[in-house]
Amino acid sequence: MEIDTHYINQIEIIINIFTIANGKIKILLFRRDEDPFKGYWMLPSNLLMTSETIEECANDTIYEFSGLKDMHLFQCDVMSKIDRLPNDRILANSLIGILDEETITLKREKRKITSEWFDIDTIPKTVYDHNDIIENAIKMLKNKIKNNELLNIFYPSDFTLPELQLVYEQVFNKKLDRRNFRKKMINLKIVEDTGDKNIGKNGRPPKLYRFTNKEQNFLDI
Repeated sequence: MEIDTHYINQIEIIINIFTIANGKIKILLFRRDEDPFKGYWMLPSNLLMTSETIEECANDTIYEFSGLKDMHLFQCDVMSKIDRLPNDRILANSLIGILDEETITLKREKRKITSEWFDIDTIPKTVYDHNDIIENAIKMLKNKIKNNELLNIFYPSDFTLPELQLVYEQVFNKKLDRRNFRKKMINLKIVEDTGDKNIGKNGRPPKLYRFTNKEQNFLDI
């Protein structure tokens, strides 16, 4: 069957990679080393080949840019503005990737391209429409955290309630009362006490908790 070229579009696979470090949500960006936008930051991306799936392209791109594997991925958005790129008609398929901090430390392979983790509240200048893509991804990520999703992926092992509270404060953009936060988390059985303490900290060691995987909406926190 002959296909009208008016219906042929290229697709760019773009990945927003998030982690949580010290109670702060961060996104991994890479510095562009050539014009246009030399010195600006960008998300990892590649054009989708006809011989691969979106997931295959995303995983290969993540590994190419960052040296990371086995990331939790899910669909985020599609950007289809005609002029999103100056000279080409390319749709952007945006995905979100989630990694815990320990996996990054232990499994990441070094790459020559300059990269940096940025707090989601301090995103630098980026290439093309990547700021819009990041903004949409952050909005989706926050909504999922508000509905008690994904945090068990960010925290596959134990954590303290103070660091978890910092995450929720960033998501809801407000300061939370420490006692009320602890009471709600425990009473709603979102977390459970492991019986262990974080003995590596100075002063009185805080208790360590884990998620119970009980679903609960936190829009009214």
